[in-house]
Amino acid sequence: MKLIIISGLSGSGKSIALNTLEDLDYYCIDNLPIGMLPSMVEQLVGDWGRDHKHVCVGIDARNSLQELDRFPGLLKDFTNAGLSCETFFLEADDNTLLKRYSETRRKHPLTQNRSLQDAIRLERELLYPIAAHADLFIDTTHTNIYQLRDMVRKRVMNESHETMSLLFESFGYKHGIPSDADFVFDVRCLPNPHWEPGLRPYTGKDHQVIDYLEKEPWVMDMKQQILAFLEIWIPRFEQENRSYMTVAIGCTGGQHRSVYLVESIATHFRKQRENIIIRHRELS
Repeated sequence: MKLIIISGLSGSGKSIALNTLEDLDYYCIDNLPIGMLPSMVEQLVGDWGRDHKHVCVGIDARNSLQELDRFPGLLKDFTNAGLSCETFFLEADDNTLLKRYSETRRKHPLTQNRSLQDAIRLERELLYPIAAHADLFIDTTHTNIYQLRDMVRKRVMNESHETMSLLFESFGYKHGIPSDADFVFDVRCLPNPHWEPGLRPYTGKDHQVIDYLEKEPWVMDMKQQILAFLEIWIPRFEQENRSYMTVAIGCTGGQHRSVYLVESIATHFRKQRENIIIRHRELS
């Protein structure tokens, strides 16, 4: 029996995540008041749960501050009751949220007597008790609806009770650092294929770039040291009952060095683990 709680900032893609889980045969309930969660969980661990093995609940900032502060304690109660429960928290930076609201012209749920920017700031504060206890953060600042659907689908479908789900993500620093990453490695110090005219049109997935990078000793040293670090610390985080982890590797444009290293490192871990996901943010 599985319960996924979806929360996050308005405009960050919560409805898309809920719809994706519904397509995966989750029984989805949106905007459920937190005060109703305990009675719903009672149903889940009772007769109703026999027919609904996978349930998803959406929670937003329209709950009272008192109810939101109860959230961490409720999670602990649900776990003690034997329910498998995980929380996904979606977010985006303020400028992206402002742009999305400007484009859709929808009303923010907290803009009664305040500006949109103040409403976004208040929402972040109100949802902190949920964000602080989330199992998975998804930053949708640079993510379109199709990428978000694919990300949620892969996270859920690759899920295993024995092993933590690992996402290896390449990115370009000129487009910003992924805020949902647990580990970030900067590889901009490595030789850059971008400055080789014959390699510029290719990516780190193409053999021309792979051959170039694998001849560079610094690239091989960086790869081995990242692998050594992750080999030590991934199991340690897994022992703390982490369900998800994101490892981000960034170069300048997110086309060559970071892509190559993500592919190579993910291939290494796929030989010994399940639930390995790859994402190339700037190639999507």
